[in-house]
Amino acid sequence: MSRKAIIDVGSNSIKFFLGEVGQDGTVQAVIDENDIVRLGEGLRETGVISTEAMRRNSEAISRFAEKARANGADEIVCVGTMALRNAKNTDEFVKLVKETSGIQLSVIPGGEEARLAYLAVLSGLPLQDGKLAIFDTGGGSTEFVFGECKAVSKRFSVDLGAIRITEKYFKADPVSKSDVSAAIQEIDSVFAENDVCGNVSQLVGMGGTVTSMGAVKHKMAKYDPDVIQGSTLTLTDVEEQIEAYSSRTIEERKDIVGLQPKRADVILAGACILKVIISRLGVDKLTISDRGLRHGMAFDMFAKK
Repeated sequence: MSRKAIIDVGSNSIKFFLGEVGQDGTVQAVIDENDIVRLGEGLRETGVISTEAMRRNSEAISRFAEKARANGADEIVCVGTMALRNAKNTDEFVKLVKETSGIQLSVIPGGEEARLAYLAVLSGLPLQDGKLAIFDTGGGSTEFVFGECKAVSKRFSVDLGAIRITEKYFKADPVSKSDVSAAIQEIDSVFAENDVCGNVSQLVGMGGTVTSMGAVKHKMAKYDPDVIQGSTLTLTDVEEQIEAYSSRTIEERKDIVGLQPKRADVILAGACILKVIISRLGVDKLTISDRGLRHGMAFDMFAKK
């Protein structure tokens, strides 16, 4: 049976998916995991990926590639997103990855990232009639897809993610209320400039911030994708988590049940991004998709065979 592996290199984490087609014809996960290795750390200030970040991430890619080969993958695809679209030394990192793992890393445009996110949602959630908005917020960017039923009307990527907001506004520990307000104001301004607005019937969120906040809501000591998939985060849930994160130091956040310790420093910025998106799109909640770019890419790859 054919198995395909996707290594998704984001600004904050690398996600690894190994899948095959099940008896019901759907793509099934054999392995689905991630490693938070911060490729985009310091990128906003320097414009380049640091030597240390390149080392961490190339080693993580090598580990995932070996795991893919050991588990029978007949194809391994490795893609990069916003951090690699922006960095001045992307070519250097691509070369390092090739040398250390034998893997060819390709950088995909924001529009393609959004399309794959849409495929991921289509493959895993029932969609309502009416206007739909899907977003995937990461460390370096947020992708949006707008459509109605299964027809896409527009898709685009906004150069704003949790790492940028954290590095700019949340240097104090714990943060101040004024810094939280300033961060939310900038997020709102950037999204307004990029035409993130309107009233939708259904809002679907994906990515590590969204699933982590779902796990915190459910007080999930061990992450269960079946509980998270299709569950909801209300605006009240998001505001309560913003208060919980902003009133704690980073070390104290690590004790919150459901939150990955490696995500403790950026989760507040991610929660602020969610608050603005919900408010700007005229809804009071979002549906969580546990699936992401890697699942959409797997769906695409198997569909082409």
